[in-house]
Formats: sequence, structure tokens, C-alpha cells
Amino acid sequence: MKKLLIKNGTIISASSEYVADILVEGEKIKEIGINLPEDGCEVIDATGKYVFPGGVDEHVHMGPFGSYSFETSHAALVGGTTTIVDFAPQFKGKTLIESLQEHEKENAIGKASCDYSFHSMVMDNDPDLLMRSIPELAENGVANIKFFMAYKGTPFYANDELIIQGMAEAKKYGLTSMLHCENGDFIEALAKKYKAEGVKDPIGHSLSRPPIVEDEATFRGIQMAKIADCPLYVVHVTTKNAMRFIKEAREEGYSVYGETCTHYLTLDESNFLKPDFEGGKYVCAPALRTKDHLEALWDGVDKGYLTAIGSDNAAVIGGFESKKKGIDDFTKIPNGCPGMQNRLYMIWTQGVMKNKITRQKFVELTSTNPAKVCGFYPQKGAILPGSDADIVIYNPEVKGTITFKDNYEGSDYETYEGFERSGICEKVFLRGKLMAENGKYVGEKGTGRYIKQKAYALPYDRYVPRKK
Repeated sequence: MKKLLIKNGTIISASSEYVADILVEGEKIKEIGINLPEDGCEVIDATGKYVFPGGVDEHVHMGPFGSYSFETSHAALVGGTTTIVDFAPQFKGKTLIESLQEHEKENAIGKASCDYSFHSMVMDNDPDLLMRSIPELAENGVANIKFFMAYKGTPFYANDELIIQGMAEAKKYGLTSMLHCENGDFIEALAKKYKAEGVKDPIGHSLSRPPIVEDEATFRGIQMAKIADCPLYVVHVTTKNAMRFIKEAREEGYSVYGETCTHYLTLDESNFLKPDFEGGKYVCAPALRTKDHLEALWDGVDKGYLTAIGSDNAAVIGGFESKKKGIDDFTKIPNGCPGMQNRLYMIWTQGVMKNKITRQKFVELTSTNPAKVCGFYPQKGAILPGSDADIVIYNPEVKGTITFKDNYEGSDYETYEGFERSGICEKVFLRGKLMAENGKYVGEKGTGRYIKQKAYALPYDRYVPRKK
């Protein structure tokens, strides 16, 4: 069995930081200690470098929404993320697990380079089908089920009654209900208003999805979770008030969690105003916010009001040219931005290096907590004996600039073009195998594995059933 010894690195976990050696045997971490014997080992000296668990990106779109599928998943590895969790769409008339298996077969098997897992997305408003679907999810390694409050008039949209029914049923099997919180009716009304006023440019996307659209839906979603008496996970939180509602619910004793995403911490709505339709590159849902919201979100992730940072990666097929489908109508600009490759770099450089979060908090937000939310900690998200040997050796001395020429995400532009990069993922190991080195992919494509999730994941840790 192949043995790897990483010596003298500064190991960073979600709760500690210390210098030690890591012994890897095969695909697993065997031992952590001081001056471990080198006999029979490939030895890597990590003196002066940080060693942390491979990133877990619990929010990516690989195929749905007209985005590139898992053939671009090696981009995650280049940026230090070793496991991604995709949202599997439900197909009309099929159960959630049937849809997931079809989606995996079409988009992931033989194409995924990093390890992967799935959340399930409700996209058929048949309540009987939903009730039949939910029990089999946990049996097949799915711990989270997602409902959309936005996208009225599309298969994504779910009414409040269906969501409450689904939440209550999901709880019976230890599944966490995830919500995309935007009021679909508000968006529809505002989009019609601004189009009637002659607004065509990408800023119209922001105007039709102001903070109140998310605030109202987040508050309402929390009330639905209270009615269903279930844990709740709010995805891609972008506003001060939405975060406040989550915080207040937790303080009241409810099991309400939330995540935000890289772009909501680092980009603002001024990007929509870039000339020559460049603003179209940044159209995503929810929309980018003003800088005061960014500051509040950094405070939120630091203090634990928000639990994780995902990428919400959705690299639209055709890139900028596809975005131009909405050049005369902002409502037709495809939603989504590429982002999984540079998630860790952006959070490290804009967060850790600017003293907004600690190195331990960085690991917690980008690896450990996402793994816990998905129910596969400590297999993933940890450097512990018995964990998968998903390891990043990070050299903090190598500076650079994020640019499209280094991008593996399939798109024809880089979301974070021109941002400083402080440090580099010098070596990235997936289950003990070197997959990326100094910004280059060196692994074998298509060798990623499906990772089963366990029910009763992190949001159930603080869940206490309410007395009737």
C-alpha cells in the first residue's frame, strides 16, 4: 500500500492550528504526530506551509440551468476543493431519486474528477409524487432536499403549501429542507414594471430583485419551518435582514441555518453597470448587493450567524455569448457565474488576509461545516486519522492575480478577474492521490466518486421538537 508522509506542515482545522506530520496510507489518513518514521514513504516537506482539509463546496450546479456539467469538475481541485455537492433536478413525473440517478448517469459518472454528492431539487408540484419521493432519499445517501420560492412560472417554483408539506415529511426521515428564498411574485411584478419603463440593461436584474424580495421570503420561509416543526437551511443568503431573521430564529431556539457564497462577499451591484454589456456576466440569483450588505455578511460568517460559504458555481454553457441572449431584455440573461475554482482563494485573500476571519474559521466555513451539513463529516472536511486523505498544502508566499488564462471552468470569462491571490494551492490530494499542483491539474479526469450523505446532519444537532 502506497504511503505518503507530509512533514512539518502547520495543520489548520476548524478549531486548532499546530505543526505535525501526517501519514497517509492508501486513501486514508493513518496517523498524525511528531517526527513520524519515514520508512517506505514518499516524503513531502511542508515546513512553513499550511496544511488543511480539501475544500467542500456544498453549493454547485453541474448541468442544471444550462451550465457545464462534471467534465469541468477538475477546476475545483485546482483551487483546493476536493468534494462538490450538486443540486440534482427532478424530472417531470419522476421521483426525486429516479431523477437524481438519471442526472448522475448523464452528467457525473465517468466525468467527475473530484468526489461528489447531491442535494435533491423539487421540480414537480405533484404533492403525491413528492410524498412518495422523500422516504427513498435517505436510503440512497441524500440528506438535503431543496425547494424554490422563486422562478414563478417555471418547474422550479413551489407554492407555500407544497413546501410546508414537504418540510414536514422530510423531517420524518432526518432530511434537511433547503430553501431558495426570493418572492417569485415580487420579482415578476418588478420585472414587468422596469421593462415597461424601458430598462433593458443588466441593472434591471438587480432592480427587479431588490433586498426586500429576499428578506420577505426568508422571513416567510422561517415561519413555514416553524409550522412544519423542522430544521431549515437557507441557501445563498445575501442581505442584512435575511441574515438577521436567521440569527433571531436561532436565538429563539429554532434550528435555522444559512449559507452565503463567495460572490456575495466579494462583488457588489456596481458590477451590473460595467459597459458593453459586461455587467451581464454577473447576473445571478439572488442579485449582487451594495457594499453595506457585504460587510454585514462578513460579520455574519465570522460570528457564526451563517454556517458555510459555497460557490453557487453555474458556468453557463457558451459563457458571455450566451449571456448576450438578454442584451435587449434583462429577464432573458441566463443566471449563473463560474466560481468553484477560486472560492478558496477569494475567501482566504479577502477574508483571512484582511482579518475578517481567522484561518480556523476559513477551514470551518469552506470545508468542515459544509461536510457536516451534507452528513459526511469526518470522512470529508477533516484532517483526522480515518478521514479521506483530501489534503491541501498551501504556500502563503506565492502571490498572484486571478485571471481567465488560468481557468478550468469551461467558461470564456473569469468572475473574479483581476483580484489578488495571496498564496497558492501548492499540492492538492484527493484520497491520497496528487490531483493538482501550483495551479495546474495533474490528475486523471473522471475518477471522482459518489459520496453518500447521512441523514440527521448538522441542522439536527440543535433541533428540539416543539410541544404541540
